[in-house]
Amino acid sequence: MNEIAAPGLFDRALRRITTVWRDMAAGVSRDEDESIEAQMQACLTSRGGEVSARNRAAKLAQTYLLLDEAERGHFLRTLASFDSDPTEVATAYAALQSANDQAERAQAQMNLRHALEPPRMQLLTQFTTIPDGMKFLVDLRAFLLEHMPGNPPLAALERDLRTLLANWFDVGFLELQRIDWTSPAALLEKLVGYEAVHEIRGWRDLKNRLDSDRRCYAFFHPRMPSEPLIFVEVALVQGLSGSVQQLLDQKAPVLDAAAADTAIFYSISNCQRGLAGISFGNFLIKRVVNVLSAEFRNLRTFATLSPIPGFRRWLDRELANPDANLLTEEENTALRGLVETDSGAASLTTILTRRGWLRDQAAGRVLEPILSRLCARYLVSESRNKRAADSVAHFHLSNGARIERLNPKADISDKGLKESAGLMVNYLYDPARIEQYHEEYAGEGRRNASPAVRRLAKG
Repeated sequence: MNEIAAPGLFDRALRRITTVWRDMAAGVSRDEDESIEAQMQACLTSRGGEVSARNRAAKLAQTYLLLDEAERGHFLRTLASFDSDPTEVATAYAALQSANDQAERAQAQMNLRHALEPPRMQLLTQFTTIPDGMKFLVDLRAFLLEHMPGNPPLAALERDLRTLLANWFDVGFLELQRIDWTSPAALLEKLVGYEAVHEIRGWRDLKNRLDSDRRCYAFFHPRMPSEPLIFVEVALVQGLSGSVQQLLDQKAPVLDAAAADTAIFYSISNCQRGLAGISFGNFLIKRVVNVLSAEFRNLRTFATLSPIPGFRRWLDRELANPDANLLTEEENTALRGLVETDSGAASLTTILTRRGWLRDQAAGRVLEPILSRLCARYLVSESRNKRAADSVAHFHLSNGARIERLNPKADISDKGLKESAGLMVNYLYDPARIEQYHEEYAGEGRRNASPAVRRLAKG
């Protein structure tokens, strides 16, 4: 458990927001029908000026936040019902089909576009006019993604919202900021709560990650200035890092950042579930490479120390398949020498399910080359829908990295053993080749890898 109670911070923020919205909603006439549908209709009628419109939007947002999960489902179904009018669309389309000249056709096309746009888009846009309205919409989509999958009307609402958010959160609008120990405590608390790769275990751990030989950068949106969208943690070291436990060791001496020759990106966390599918990570890494290059002229290498979250899942499935033919005869013999079973695959499965197998030196000498070879094959060759099967591999390869080095026993935490048998991988970002590698992967599906990794994969 984290020592820092980040949820308490979110509760305080929620109370502050609802107080502001309650004060704004007080300006809405009390004789209005209080039903959700009537409130939405009132927002669309645009009675009064801008102040009245903002107050009605605040009242509607406050209504949503005070609902329980089932009631929020009703709210969203009602919102989704404000769809395009089929009759109006058909009429506009018929007018376009019968247009006689260019001017008439241009007007008809404009009318058709207007008819196709559902009124709910106007409702969603109105929320951006109230304090923290952008965050409200991001969280609204998060709820849709988590609680309302498989519902066609709500799927259409989610797509509309995603379209709006993708436009509003274009990378050109985002601001890169460094987070350090002097940053506001509220922001540091959020860092703890949003860390998704390597859990931050309290203030001391956080302070270690923000020390002078570390860097943390995040993207922010001007309309959500206190909410990071995505952040990356960087360690300034000498040479490639091959163990996350050593990298995060709070007792390790602090390195003189000026003496570092390598920047290791060891954690990248998306903070807003409601922005899923809207990519910032590739831009973030490239921006941080440029910032670090300008600050530290001695940096020569930019690489990650990354998890391989799909490796064990793939390996366990392949080991259970008698036709997979994963292991060589020598590997089968060596594994059965450790645990006597009917096959090397069964022996490997048995060993990996035992707690503490990493501490067995004899087993380690046999397993390390086997697991490294199989992991290289997984990263270099295994595909899902013409892309790397591993989600983290796909992320870095699509961003222009190459698979540089595999590191056995790099993450010996329970999570690391469960997901990747303790292996981690360094992805190398060569500033001179990022665009080339990105184009080769995006266009041809080519996965660039170092000669050593390629030899492993073919072994």
